[in-house]
Amino acid sequence: MWRNEPRSLPGWIEDAYEILVSQTTDRQVEFSHERAQELLLAHEAFLDEPADVQYAIEHLLNYGWLYKVEGKLRITDPEY
Repeated sequence: MWRNEPRSLPGWIEDAYEILVSQTTDRQVEFSHERAQELLLAHEAFLDEPADVQYAIEHLLNYGWLYKVEGKLRITDPEY
């Protein structure tokens, strides 16, 4: 049975999402994959962990928390 519940991810990946959300003023703002990496690496939770950053971004894309439009990333509300 299909339910309309938010998809859950490990807490540290959800933290990555929250970091990206906090760095944008509008969820329709586009940013590059590289900019997302920079934003996460600048945060103390991911400092010097580029493999974790890449993994988090890929999971956010795979689970629909981020999406791509013409090569740019956008933020999705995970509850929809």
